[in-house]
Amino acid sequence: MATPDDNPQAEILAVVGARPNMVKMAPLLHALADGEVGRVRLVHTGQHYDRSLSGGFIELLGMPEPDANLEVGSGTHAEQTAAVLIGIEKEIADNEPDLLVVSGDVNSTMAAAIAAAKAGVPVCHLESGLRSGDWTMPEEINRVVTDRISDLLLCTSPDAVENLTAEGISGNGVALVGNTMIDSLVRILAEVDRTSVLRERDLASREFGLVTLHRPALVDDPAQLTAAIDALKGLAEQMPVVFPVHPRTASRLEAAGVDASDALRILEPMDYPDFIALEAEARVVVTDSGGVQEETSAVGTPCLTYRTTTERPITCELGTNELVGTDPAALSAAIERVLTEEVPGEAPGIPLWDGAAGPRAADAIGTFLGQRNSV
Repeated sequence: MATPDDNPQAEILAVVGARPNMVKMAPLLHALADGEVGRVRLVHTGQHYDRSLSGGFIELLGMPEPDANLEVGSGTHAEQTAAVLIGIEKEIADNEPDLLVVSGDVNSTMAAAIAAAKAGVPVCHLESGLRSGDWTMPEEINRVVTDRISDLLLCTSPDAVENLTAEGISGNGVALVGNTMIDSLVRILAEVDRTSVLRERDLASREFGLVTLHRPALVDDPAQLTAAIDALKGLAEQMPVVFPVHPRTASRLEAAGVDASDALRILEPMDYPDFIALEAEARVVVTDSGGVQEETSAVGTPCLTYRTTTERPITCELGTNELVGTDPAALSAAIERVLTEEVPGEAPGIPLWDGAAGPRAADAIGTFLGQRNSV
């Protein structure tokens, strides 16, 4: 691994704000744990409280407990962004990092990056270059802003590099390292007893559907949400359908007067290990989540993405994902088609989604810090 030889104790400030950030960041932190590149200080903004972060989840990911929690909590986009800006500005002033590392596309990602850029601290964005082209998605704004002010951009796939090039961002500051989320998936899935997870929920391998829906464009529209649930009830006539309901979705279902429990198995949000076990064993997954598109492609489970755009097109080109739009009739037709196809075998395999992206990302950071110190 390349190291900044004249400053072996570079200070790296890693910032996470929600569970997906931790899943992506953990493999990098694990690779940096030997201290060869520098000391890492981990800050959790507290943007999302997730009960599944307790009970050993952090240890399961192979990452240290956060050194600080800003406890930003919920609020509007402006409130969260402002609180993270203030908190990270103070972290930078108190600790004088040589590099700030953020991952993903939540409000904490963008806000922390802005705070660092304003303070003259280089920014590394893990999972750079993803683009949906949909500016109604807050995540798209967060991605673009973060990439624009980042100095080191670590990409999961070649299309991400191409997106950055099209925006005028290229050169030594862009590195294709692969998908660290898949590192975490591989690590945890190897330790999960899938049989027990299925038995606890009275499910059989490849004989059930799994659903996640949470994006505002869908769940905040009562007519769209009702139509989607009706399409899922059609799937439930053929097999059990497990639906871990996001709190936002639960409140919207209640407000719309939609009762999905008569046909679907409604659950509280699940612990990550159990959820990925179900992803790996499901016959089909229906989602509007970005991470689920990646995870299903990694485990070889057919995924129907109920959206008109995706920032992860490689999951459609080389993975098992299909973008079906937001027409419930198209969703029903796609479900029927998947159920008539042969049960999937092995995952197709996307280049650099191999469980070793964390060390490559750490190496890129070491090279970047070494080059800065040699100037």
